[in-house]
Amino acid sequence: MAAGLIGFRNEEETHLTLYLPAIHCSSCLYLLEHLRRLHPGILSSRIDFTAKEIFLVFHHRQITLRGVVELLASLGYEPYISLHDLGRSRPNANRDLIYRLGVAGFCFGNIMLLCFPEYLGLGSADGALRQVFRYLSLVFAVPVLLYSAQPFYISAWNGLRRQFLNIDAPIVLAILITFARSAWEVLGGAGSGYFDSMSGIVFFMLAGRVLQDKTYRELSFDRDYTSYFPVAVTVLQSEGDPVVKALPDLRCGDTLRIHSGELIPADGILTRGRAFIDYSFVTGESVPVTKTVGEIVYAGGRQTGAAIEVLVVKEVAQSYLTQLWNRQSDPAAAKPSFSFVNTLSRNFTLIVLLIAACAAVYWRLHDPEKIWKAVTAVLIVACPCALLLTSTFTNGNILRILGRNGVYLRNAETLERIATATHIVFDKTGTLTDASDPVLGYDGVPLTPDQQQAIGILASQSVHPLSRALARKFGSMLADAHVHDYREYPGKGVEALVNDHHWAIGSAAFVGAQTAAHDLPGSTVFVACDNRVLGSFSVSSHYREGLTTLVRRLGPGLRLSILSGDNPRESARLHQLLGKDTRLLFGQSPLDKCEYISRLQQHGERVMMIGDGLNDAGALSQSDVGIAVTADSNNFTPASDAILRADRLHLLPEFIRLCRAGRSIILGTFLLSILYNVIGLSFAVHASLSPLIAAILMPASTLSILLITYGSSNLLGKKLLSMRR
Repeated sequence: MAAGLIGFRNEEETHLTLYLPAIHCSSCLYLLEHLRRLHPGILSSRIDFTAKEIFLVFHHRQITLRGVVELLASLGYEPYISLHDLGRSRPNANRDLIYRLGVAGFCFGNIMLLCFPEYLGLGSADGALRQVFRYLSLVFAVPVLLYSAQPFYISAWNGLRRQFLNIDAPIVLAILITFARSAWEVLGGAGSGYFDSMSGIVFFMLAGRVLQDKTYRELSFDRDYTSYFPVAVTVLQSEGDPVVKALPDLRCGDTLRIHSGELIPADGILTRGRAFIDYSFVTGESVPVTKTVGEIVYAGGRQTGAAIEVLVVKEVAQSYLTQLWNRQSDPAAAKPSFSFVNTLSRNFTLIVLLIAACAAVYWRLHDPEKIWKAVTAVLIVACPCALLLTSTFTNGNILRILGRNGVYLRNAETLERIATATHIVFDKTGTLTDASDPVLGYDGVPLTPDQQQAIGILASQSVHPLSRALARKFGSMLADAHVHDYREYPGKGVEALVNDHHWAIGSAAFVGAQTAAHDLPGSTVFVACDNRVLGSFSVSSHYREGLTTLVRRLGPGLRLSILSGDNPRESARLHQLLGKDTRLLFGQSPLDKCEYISRLQQHGERVMMIGDGLNDAGALSQSDVGIAVTADSNNFTPASDAILRADRLHLLPEFIRLCRAGRSIILGTFLLSILYNVIGLSFAVHASLSPLIAAILMPASTLSILLITYGSSNLLGKKLLSMRR
């Protein structure tokens, strides 16, 4: 059972994902993402609000798995754990919440019927019957107070126990005050009280939560694991050539071939080769871990040595890879897009209580009869859910739209960084060029079949576009090969012992060839065996279609640069395709690319780097937003903020415009939420808005904000992307 919940475990830490059905508001997010303050054994916690999941990293020597669950339960967020949960299934609805809603609705309806004569001014007709109706209203109000409203009490109490004032606190205060005042009036014969308003408050608050939960599921803001990553992996077959499968199609028992630089997509047993796995994607520690045949390897690790074979023993969980990718290695380094929303989230309850106190003091001095009506209305009408989840709704839907169109963002903050970018830096090889069908030319000593096979074997270990081109030309017989001491040097080349001979493939400098860079025809790869240069392959890749149109549609507001490790022989052609204003830099090493981006940032530029995700890892990390272009391969780098399918590169201008439009939608709906709260509070403090109407308006406001953000972002997405598919 525990093994099915744990995603990763080593000597120091354990990674755990749990489903928390009690998550319902922004205060939940704030509390749960700061669990490390409550227990030193919690290293980090991250919430997926729409999926109601928490991704925890904890030190298992300081707190056990049971301790983690008990800590969450003590806060009022008891995890939902069952055998079905191991298969990633979730209950369709919170059945307990439905029961409480049903009781509240039944009592609310009956109280309204009992109060109907008094609504019509007929209460004086029969004093005895009127008093009976009032006592019956009190009886019906008790189950609402003691049963239906329990989730609010538990949430507010757990927050207070942890010295945290959440947004359920003012709701509980309104319920208790309204019931106490109403009971005092009924028992003292002074009036009928506000039992109808109190039960209405609870009923509509519960109904709002149920409707929100249903809406979250319908909109599917979370990026579905079957389509999120455009990754695929090589699967070996007992007969025939290896095939490439998408991750959702993998099954337990499949044997995967993992090349150097590729991520391990599923937990498995190493069956061939020696693994040197970089688990920085998982733990943040970049020192490779050595694994030998028969040992378990976890999903999320990156192979840094020669190609290996892994037998899948656990169903593929792309959602786990998504969580790893979404993680911030340093929570303090996170850059929220709208910091004023987070600030308001923490202080909103205090603001509401202050306004309620001021209203109470005012009416105490002028008309004490209106104190309770004003205070309860303020506490209910000022619900911050719509106000504080505006960005969640908008960004979640835009993430979903972009994902359906082939661009996959790390998180919502990436939307803001894309929208504010001022300079785009493109890598050339594998990004602007299509390496799927290159033309290879060879210049050098004739190669024997054994040498050709060795070159193919060495090239097949890597996922660099030029290496893949060589592997396709000569094929690879990995099963019959003996590859040792494989090493890959980003931007330079690869080397290894293949069948007891030292082979190197890469740049002229890497293999020791004495050739001037300007004499090389385009992308050139040299090969050497036992320190003897045999020759070179010229790789001519054609540029992706529509580059000129792409640059024109990006608009004048974005400056462009092209960085390439190749020689400058193609500069004239690139200027023709991209325009004279595009800056071209050739012969750039990975370090040169990082330094160039750093210089741009020092001059105030907000840089978007678009590369192939392998040799450009440093540049992608250095940039304000890094986008890895991939053609159905799992060699993207965790340093990237987004993954863009290669066949969707021509949609880049539309993606940028949609991100910019998202900022406008958030600002507009945020202002609308503020306007709603200001109008509602203005009526509430004047005691002219009943708590019942306020309780109706609260979920109505949340759902109206949701419909506006969902509808406007969908319309913009269709308008921008439908003409460019």
